[in-house]
Amino acid sequence: MPRNRYYAGPPSDQFDGLRFFNPGEPATDRGLRDIVKWRRTSVVARWPAQVPVVPAKPDERVAGLAITMVGHASLLIQAGGLNLLTDPVWSARASPLAFAGPKRVTAPGIVFDDLPPIDAVLLSHNHYDHLDLATLRRLQRVHDPLFLMPLGNDAILRRAVPRARIAVGDWGERLAIGERHATTLTRANHWSARGVRDRRMALWAGHWLDTPAGSIWFAGDTGYGTGDIFREIHRHLGAPDVALIPIGAYEPRWFMAAQHVNPSEAVEIFRAVGAKAALGIHWGTFQLTDEAREAPVEALAVALSDAGIDPERFRAAEAGRTYRFD
Repeated sequence: MPRNRYYAGPPSDQFDGLRFFNPGEPATDRGLRDIVKWRRTSVVARWPAQVPVVPAKPDERVAGLAITMVGHASLLIQAGGLNLLTDPVWSARASPLAFAGPKRVTAPGIVFDDLPPIDAVLLSHNHYDHLDLATLRRLQRVHDPLFLMPLGNDAILRRAVPRARIAVGDWGERLAIGERHATTLTRANHWSARGVRDRRMALWAGHWLDTPAGSIWFAGDTGYGTGDIFREIHRHLGAPDVALIPIGAYEPRWFMAAQHVNPSEAVEIFRAVGAKAALGIHWGTFQLTDEAREAPVEALAVALSDAGIDPERFRAAEAGRTYRFD
């Protein structure tokens, strides 16, 4: 019988005793035949080898709310005096191999040694473009932050970084970060794997961050599906002051739709959760799919125009830029 190497717990609405799943939503699993079809039929846009970045030098602490784009799904959130990172990746490749796999097109938007003191790290799931053990080891050694994550991902981190301070939870659970900050793990339509035999054995999630400076929702990786999970987030948690919503890695749709939103779906999510403002993330750093590098930015502008939404409310985050929401 197969065994879950990361998590042992009773069956639940999203766990069948062996694997996690997305209840009521399209299946995300893709087999070898699907992958071969994608590779044989895809028309892959050519990305530049490198795009210049002027790294930011963040303040040590921010009383209000400032968010600096590092790249892909890695952001520095400075809110109410606390410093947090989301899915930090400073490595040159999003891969288990140092010599192969998707390579960075943009350098990190903050030089690692210029990071302010990091209090906490929010992890969404275990794919290599989101859970980078080399970066997490370095963060633990230099900053000793609290790592917060969904079920099963703690097993991966504990093996690689034995001294890491970890908090773990299921969808809907609220995890404290000190006395005045907390994150609630939110649903996402996605999946997980580090290899070929551990598909969906660790949970995936977004993070709803409550701070004295406002609420920030980091959606993680997600497909749109029925849209129900985003309306549910709004019903249970309200409208975030800032939403961090993926806009890239979405082509071809027949392969990617269940797991990654496109820009028009990102705008629908923005409307469903009632966000006051949003940053588009998960684009322009690693070429994971077929679309051109700038395609998400262009498609986001069209989708916002079609929806009659001021483009200043939902901007595509650029590496090295700091966005203030005071």
